[in-house]
Amino acid sequence: MVSADVVRNIVGILGNIISLGLFLTPVPTFWTIIEKKDAGEFSPDPYLATLVNCILWVFYGLPFVHPNSMLVLTINGTGLVIESIYIAIFFSLASSKKRTRILLVLGVVAVFMVGLVLVVLLGADTYEERSLIVGTICVIAGTAMYAAPLTVMQKVIRTKSVEYMPISLSLVGLLNGTCWTTYALIKFDLYITIPNGLGVMFSIAQVILYLCYYNATPNKDANVEMSPIQTTP
Repeated sequence: MVSADVVRNIVGILGNIISLGLFLTPVPTFWTIIEKKDAGEFSPDPYLATLVNCILWVFYGLPFVHPNSMLVLTINGTGLVIESIYIAIFFSLASSKKRTRILLVLGVVAVFMVGLVLVVLLGADTYEERSLIVGTICVIAGTAMYAAPLTVMQKVIRTKSVEYMPISLSLVGLLNGTCWTTYALIKFDLYITIPNGLGVMFSIAQVILYLCYYNATPNKDANVEMSPIQTTP
């Protein structure tokens, strides 16, 4: 009989693969930015939000915070590198106003992470205490990111058009959230379960909304900008 740990690792590896695909989804957008040598009206916010999410989950997955979380660490470490590349490209080709905003956000994140690391290392003596502190922050950040598409859903209802809510992203997001929720439930991890469980519900709502308004959508192309991506626990 296959052990629960083996099943969990298999599900986690599948989650890594799906999450990597989500991380690479914005590549066409950045290819366009590079070709035009101009970031235009694209916003850096989704990529900054995803970067912050990855940083938090990398910290959560470190052995001295939450042991046996290698699959959480690997995919978020990969995402951290990918999002850093996106932001570097955006920064080099964006307006001075957007560059200033990027630097401001990164500065705030750096100060926050230094404070969080000090609190965890100096104020928490056990794995449980460290997991509680970092995991709670990760749940808040992850839930906020999964809720981000609500603004797009509101736009769909208002315009009765799904042209700005690609079904492919909703379906992949549903699959990704299901994988990581399953991963968390096999060997129960509350901090991974909550944001991904909510992500599954939000993704299902997007699919239902798409089916409701699909026939009303004008048949035209649209440049779709990515929402913040919650790819992993």
